[in-house]
Amino acid sequence: MRYGVARSKSTKLPGDSHRQLVSELVRVVEKAARAAARTIGKGDREGSDRAAVTAMRSDFEDVAVNGTIVIGEGERDEAPMLYIGERVGAPQREGLSYPKIDIAVDPLEGTNLCATGMPGAISVLAASEPGGLLYAPDCYMEKIIAGPACRGVLDIDAPVSVNVHAIAGCLNLAVEDLVISVLDRPRHQRLISDIRQTGARVQLVGDGDLSAGIATALRETGVHAVFGIGGAPEGVITAAAIRCLHGEMLARLVIDSPQLEKRVAEMGISDRRRVYTARDLAPGAWIIVIASGVTTGALLRGVRFFAAGHRTHSVVMTLAPSEVRFLDTIEMSRDPGLKGIRV
Repeated sequence: MRYGVARSKSTKLPGDSHRQLVSELVRVVEKAARAAARTIGKGDREGSDRAAVTAMRSDFEDVAVNGTIVIGEGERDEAPMLYIGERVGAPQREGLSYPKIDIAVDPLEGTNLCATGMPGAISVLAASEPGGLLYAPDCYMEKIIAGPACRGVLDIDAPVSVNVHAIAGCLNLAVEDLVISVLDRPRHQRLISDIRQTGARVQLVGDGDLSAGIATALRETGVHAVFGIGGAPEGVITAAAIRCLHGEMLARLVIDSPQLEKRVAEMGISDRRRVYTARDLAPGAWIIVIASGVTTGALLRGVRFFAAGHRTHSVVMTLAPSEVRFLDTIEMSRDPGLKGIRV
C-alpha cells in the first residue's frame, strides 16, 4: 500500500459513467444513513456505527466499480469490514472492466451524536481515481478551513487573531459576526479563549468536525471557519469536499509520540511539519463527495421515517464537473394512498 501524498495520473470518467457512478454512490451513502438513523437515541454508539458500516458495505456489492478503501474503519486487524485496503464493488464479470477507484468512507461521523439523538451526525463518502486521495495515517491533524473567499490568505502558523481578522476581511464581515466551529475538547481551551478574545463567536462541536468543515464553504449554513485539531482521516474527506467547493484548507499532522513518528516514517512521510493544502490531501483529477444527514444539523436534515417510507437529505459535490447538488429524496415502501399517511 502506498502512503504519503498521492499522485493522480488519471483523467476524469466519461460523462455517462460519472453520472452513473454518482447515482450508485448516493444510494450507498443514503442506505448507511437510514440504517444509522434507526438507532438514534438508543445510547449504543457501537451499535449505531455497526449498523451504518454493515449497510454501506452491503450496498457496495451492487456498485460496478473495482474500489479500494483508502480511509475506512481502521486497519484490517482492527475492523472486520470497510478496513483500509479492502476491495469493494460488484463481482467482476467476464468481458466487463469496472473502473478502478479509491474510496474514503465515514459511514457514521458523529457516533455519539447519533446514539444520544444530538444534531449533526452524517454518513459520508469520497471517491477519486487511484492516487486521488491521501492515504492518511490514523492520527490527529491540525486544521484551518474556510470558504472560497479566503483562498490564499490563511496561515496555519499565524496567531489566531491574524487568521480571524483575515477571514472577516475576506467575507466583508465584522469580526463579531464570525462563527468559528471548534471541537469541544480540553485540548482546545486555549484556542477557544483566543478566538473569543478577538470578538468572534465560537460554535462548539460535540463530535466530528467533518460536516462543519464542509459547511464553511456553503452559504447560509452559519459557519464561517473551522479551527483546531481533529482526525487526519476525516481531514482528507473534508479536503476532498473543499476542493469540490473551491474553499480553503490548511492542515498539518500532529505527530506527538516516538511510536507515531516511526509509523509515519514507515508510511513514507518524511517532513513531519509539512503544511498540506486541500489539493495535497485530495489531488484527484475527478472527485465525488456525498454526505447524507442522519440527525438534523447545520448542513443537512436528518432521516425522517413515516408510515409509507422514509425521506433523506443529501449533498453531492463533484470536482469535474464542478457541481453541488442537494437531494431531498422520498422513497415509498407502502402505498401512499393509505388513510392517514402523510409525506
